[in-house]
Amino acid sequence: MITNISLVTLYVTDQDAAKKFYLDTLGFVETADVTMGEGFRWVTVAHPDHPELEVTLMVPGPPLNPDMAEAIRRALADGTMGGFGLRTADCHKTYEELTAKGVEFTQPPSERPYGVEAVFRDNSGNWLVLVEPREYTPGDFR
Repeated sequence: MITNISLVTLYVTDQDAAKKFYLDTLGFVETADVTMGEGFRWVTVAHPDHPELEVTLMVPGPPLNPDMAEAIRRALADGTMGGFGLRTADCHKTYEELTAKGVEFTQPPSERPYGVEAVFRDNSGNWLVLVEPREYTPGDFR
């Protein structure tokens, strides 16, 4: 039986720079940094309060075919690659803290039917959504 999601992959342009960003800027912790086989590097990080969900910081390359790896590199360069959402108890405060650390937001904290949301990109171009959630109903979106 499946119990939870334990691993997600985030493509990055540079594993060292991405690892530094997630550890030093966002406060994640390193869960693995291992070179396997022919130079393949497995780097994972996790939020310290949720070590059961690791994020693999993966450079586009094998085992992807060359065309797919190149498409991902283009999407990262264009800033059109997806990312994931990060929950916070206070979006405005976290926005200020991250801005002070040099994070550039593409959208400052804004009211949404589901809470307060801000959007930024990591140092590889992935979109990250910072959300202070609140209860909502489908009618709130009308």
